[in-house]
Amino acid sequence: MIMKNKISVEKEKPFRLVKYFTFSSLLIIFIGSIVLSMLNSHWARTKQNEDSENYARLLIENLNHQIFLQFAIPVALKYGKIQLRNQEQFEHLDHVVRSTLHSFHVETVNIYDMDNIISYSFDHDLIGKHDLGGVPYKNAVKGKFTTELVQMGNFWEILIGFPSESKLVTFAPLRAEQPMARLSGPVLGVIEIVQDISEDTRKIFKFQMQIIISCMVVMAILFVVLIFVVKKGEAIIQKRAMEQLRLKEELSHARRLSSIGEMVAGVSHEIRNPLGIIRSSAGLLKKKMEKLDPTNTIPDIIVEESERLNNIITDFLNYARPREPNFMPCRIEAVIDKNINYLTTQLAEKGCRVEKQVDAALPEIMADSEMLYQAFLNVFINAMQAMPEGGRIGVRVFSTNGSIYVRFEDEGEGIDSEIMDKIWDPFFTTKEKGTGLGLGIVKNLVEAHGGSLNIENRSGAGARVTIQLPAKLEA
Repeated sequence: MIMKNKISVEKEKPFRLVKYFTFSSLLIIFIGSIVLSMLNSHWARTKQNEDSENYARLLIENLNHQIFLQFAIPVALKYGKIQLRNQEQFEHLDHVVRSTLHSFHVETVNIYDMDNIISYSFDHDLIGKHDLGGVPYKNAVKGKFTTELVQMGNFWEILIGFPSESKLVTFAPLRAEQPMARLSGPVLGVIEIVQDISEDTRKIFKFQMQIIISCMVVMAILFVVLIFVVKKGEAIIQKRAMEQLRLKEELSHARRLSSIGEMVAGVSHEIRNPLGIIRSSAGLLKKKMEKLDPTNTIPDIIVEESERLNNIITDFLNYARPREPNFMPCRIEAVIDKNINYLTTQLAEKGCRVEKQVDAALPEIMADSEMLYQAFLNVFINAMQAMPEGGRIGVRVFSTNGSIYVRFEDEGEGIDSEIMDKIWDPFFTTKEKGTGLGLGIVKNLVEAHGGSLNIENRSGAGARVTIQLPAKLEA
């Protein structure tokens, strides 16, 4: 848990700013894209309005020309004056207007006289109405064109720029034409044209929505890619952080062990000399006591405990000062057989049996057979101690990918998960007797050969120890 917290802290320090900057940039890009799409849509609507105004101006100029040429002149010659109250004149004007605008999207045409009275309209109910032109009418009387965009819909439709109806209302002067000077004559009235541009507005709105949706899709893709990159980056940083913390832990552990090793080596060396004197003296005492009191076992106890203490000191020295391997051609299966032969009596006493499985054609490797013998012996002894009631010790030797693997399996209770991380600590043991250096010595011996040691609990019961050794042919 502590290491995970450390990794999290180490990971967040260098990556936090990158993540914030990246996501902020993505958000800014998205907002900028939306604003840009709105500006493009606004430009498109403005351009549409300009085109519609120019289009209306051309329509009115053409309509003005046709009215003067096909209606005003013929009617004046025939009737002497223009009176739209006359049904025949009205129908003639209506024919001219509709035939001129029949292929254009014009919803309404109103023609005002100089008294602001509607004299002609597509809507017959408006004919004769007064003062409906307002300010645009007055501007048109002065010779000016006036356009106004009228949008109809609810509040939200108007807000998002998608009204249910859009109409362009244009007021323009109706002029008398003079030869060689088109539309330069006096103002005779005012023409009002109402164009329905709802379809064009819908197209622009669809265009705007396509831009927004495209931006959202692109941003979503970028977001997914960004998430992937961030996760990948976090994984890489986490891996590096774990490696860095592991190296720090190993360095700290190595320094601590180095200090302990130096202390233990010095103390063990100082103890070994007087211990040898005690053991030899106990041997002499035993010979004398055999003559005086053969039943006295005190000298035997002194000799036995001296031997045990000497073995402990030997373990200390082997752990604190591991020797360099003497590489010679070696066969792993021969070392295993030597271990089993040595432990035959102890295996029988403990009620344990060894089941060995060795793959055919195992390569011969360069190794120190004595060091491997000591490493395998410690593993065998641990397996027997894990099964006080006896059981099976499985040993499998196989080679793959340029390495030889030796796998030991027992039927004991396994290793408690709470102490799994402590088994490599020197002097840590769950046994009543022992130095807690056995696994450490095995690890040192294996790593001295360039190999690795792994311990895990089996899915059923017991522990599994796997030793990997490189199958190199040269030292």
